[in-house]
Amino acid sequence: MVQNCTELHRIAHTSENDSGGGNATMARMTTMPPQRVRMEFLHWSTIALVIVAYVLNATHIFATAQGEQDDAIEETNSYILDKDLPKFGEPIQNLTVPVGREAVLTCVINNLQTYKVAWLRVDTQTILTIQTHVITKNHRMTIAHVEGRAWVLRIRDVKESDKGWYMCQVNTDPMRNQIGYLNVVVPPNILDYPTSTDMVVREGSNVTLKCAASGSPTPSIIWRREGNEPISAGATSLNSSTFSISRVNRLHMGAYLCIASNGIPPSVSKRVMLIVHFPPMIWIQDQLVGAALGQRLTLECQSEAYPRSINYWMKNDTIITQGKHFEPSIKEINSYKVVMKLTIKDINIADFGTYKCVVKNSLGETDGSIKVYHIPSTTTIATSPPATTTVATTTETVFRKNYKNKIYRPPLDDYSSSSNKIIGIEDSSETWNIDGTIEKDRDHRYRDNGASFTEDQREKEAFVDTEGNSRACSHGWSTGYILLVAVSFMIILSVIRCR
Repeated sequence: MVQNCTELHRIAHTSENDSGGGNATMARMTTMPPQRVRMEFLHWSTIALVIVAYVLNATHIFATAQGEQDDAIEETNSYILDKDLPKFGEPIQNLTVPVGREAVLTCVINNLQTYKVAWLRVDTQTILTIQTHVITKNHRMTIAHVEGRAWVLRIRDVKESDKGWYMCQVNTDPMRNQIGYLNVVVPPNILDYPTSTDMVVREGSNVTLKCAASGSPTPSIIWRREGNEPISAGATSLNSSTFSISRVNRLHMGAYLCIASNGIPPSVSKRVMLIVHFPPMIWIQDQLVGAALGQRLTLECQSEAYPRSINYWMKNDTIITQGKHFEPSIKEINSYKVVMKLTIKDINIADFGTYKCVVKNSLGETDGSIKVYHIPSTTTIATSPPATTTVATTTETVFRKNYKNKIYRPPLDDYSSSSNKIIGIEDSSETWNIDGTIEKDRDHRYRDNGASFTEDQREKEAFVDTEGNSRACSHGWSTGYILLVAVSFMIILSVIRCR
């Protein structure tokens, strides 16, 4: 390659001094071999490409340095401008306000200068106020500028529809804003539909009471009996909108309270009356009573029936009325239980016999019999003054069918003082205690579920894309390196060919 360069230099020098230089040079070039000509061309092309690559590389380095300097200047200018722009003094506090009250949202801005402040409703994109002017047609909203830096938005008589996000915005470039959430809570309200009303059912059927309530947050519902009476056995779902009783009986009869609460006072309740209809039933403690002449005697029957029954005493198919000799009385224990008594003031021979206590209502009729027999007088009885006694002798188990006046009794040998059961109506398999009650599950408790409030927060951030220049610089840098690699490859190739 050195020889090639020396030969070219000699040819060029000879052509300048020779008057016929042009022709000599052409002649000399013509006499050169074709392979040598190609090598000369490749050599000078390589030199030109190396020069171009170095120029591009120097340009790229200069552009990179200039871009970094411009970025530093831009950051400095941005900092200076940002320092002079308005800033929010404190975040907007989220509010929870009961319906019908007043909501107050406050936006604090420092260094406002000549910029404008506006309140907006985020979900509907509605402008509410600009500076001290109310733009929306909602007469419940007002705006006030307090202490030079606080912008206070007031909403009177808050409605549930006012719930949502509210934005305080300053018209800088780009816009600056912050948001706050207004949560409107609503006390519970029991809906007339589909909440159950007073119910009348037949004994033995299944019952479901329903209660529906509205409010925010959603109310929880529990069931209780009026007067804090325990819920009888067979009831389920006491802490839900439905309350079910399977095979309802007379002990379930009464008032039930549906109570709705969500933590926002006041809690509300609705009273549902459950009425259980059943035909009459009679329970007699002493069906065989002995008495002496001249004695004062009181007979007693207990009856249960609903609707309310008609109760009276009979002897020899004759109704006994109030008089000097007889004194019937009726005492109501509750809405369906009655105690019947018949007092015989001065027993004589005609008073011995069978007495009937009769109970009737719209669903049926039944009766019970008490036999009064004579006890002969003795010396001990004669010497003692007459006394008013209720003789308790034996207790019978009486088998009855409703709607008839017949009573079916077992033989007297089967009577026992420990027998306290009576089978009164239809095919009922209920077991009654001596006081006419049924065993009940009293282990229900009242639980009140509180409601809690959740508050949401949102933030908005602005991002500026500043990667454009760096990408351009990276692209130029890659191009320069590619050219350097190509030129180096061509130089190596030319050297190999010259050898």
